[in-house]
Amino acid sequence: MTVSELNQTSLTALAKSVLDIEANSIIKLKERINDNINTAVKTIISSKGRVIVTGMGKSGHIGRKIAATLSSTGTPAYFLHPAESTHGDSGIITRQDVVIALSNSGETKELLNLLPLIKRFEVPLIAFVGKTTSTLANMADIIFDVSVEKEACPLGKAPTASTTAALAMGDALAICLLKQRGFSAEDFLMFHPSGSLGKGVLYTVGNLMIKGDELPVANENIKFLDAIQIITDKKLGCVILTDDGGKMTGVVTDGDIRRILMKHMNIDDLITKDVMTQNPKTVSENALAVKALALMEKHSITSVAVCDQNKKPIGIIHIHNLLKAGVA
Repeated sequence: MTVSELNQTSLTALAKSVLDIEANSIIKLKERINDNINTAVKTIISSKGRVIVTGMGKSGHIGRKIAATLSSTGTPAYFLHPAESTHGDSGIITRQDVVIALSNSGETKELLNLLPLIKRFEVPLIAFVGKTTSTLANMADIIFDVSVEKEACPLGKAPTASTTAALAMGDALAICLLKQRGFSAEDFLMFHPSGSLGKGVLYTVGNLMIKGDELPVANENIKFLDAIQIITDKKLGCVILTDDGGKMTGVVTDGDIRRILMKHMNIDDLITKDVMTQNPKTVSENALAVKALALMEKHSITSVAVCDQNKKPIGIIHIHNLLKAGVA
């Protein structure tokens, strides 16, 4: 084995070991989830202000990400740089807020300088710390132990596993808050109106469905040959069938046509009702477009009928509509 090959093998093993160390650090956090998560969620939701997240150095970078995740999932949050806080920025903290402070050592000087203000305002303090006996932990109202056995850095110096653990705990808290608030996909859209995140919840089925004269609808008692003609004319790959009262009873698709032709030698006298697919999948016009997409993917179909509360067809949504809108 050449020196180059040896280095490549060594680097591959090192990279895998880093992932192992960080993955194990996250898994061990599960053992430390207790009533602290319930208390933290209750404290934040009952507050009338915002969440102020603060941390220094690498913990600060993680804090910014936690604040961003909280804000995008229904919990207004801001990041406060602790070094700047003693030069006027601490004015961002109000008596109605909750503070989340991150420090692996729990002795970060810049963070400790904030404690008098936090205590004077009687602001709830949540600490993400690597040492539960630290000054920050002792001053906190709620403690999350995010300690790790070792850093992934072979020198044991660069924050790696510890920052990963803190970030994961922040995500856990944010998602618990999301769930407790009943934060919906529509709510998510309000904070993500642009980009790929928003596209999935930007549209309802009613926004994208085909309706009116373009809708391929016919009575279930028409001849099968007439159903084929409708599918050909409307170019949507299917026809929606209804009873005499206008309620949807079935559907015939391009795939059904092939199946029926294989089964029946003579189709001249076939009635569509006798060969249609009964009780097909449908969706409400108020449903999110992503729900229609999920239905198509699950059942390997390219279109779904849209019915009202009386089971009467009012539209059809096709995979092409979803593709054009950027949902699929």
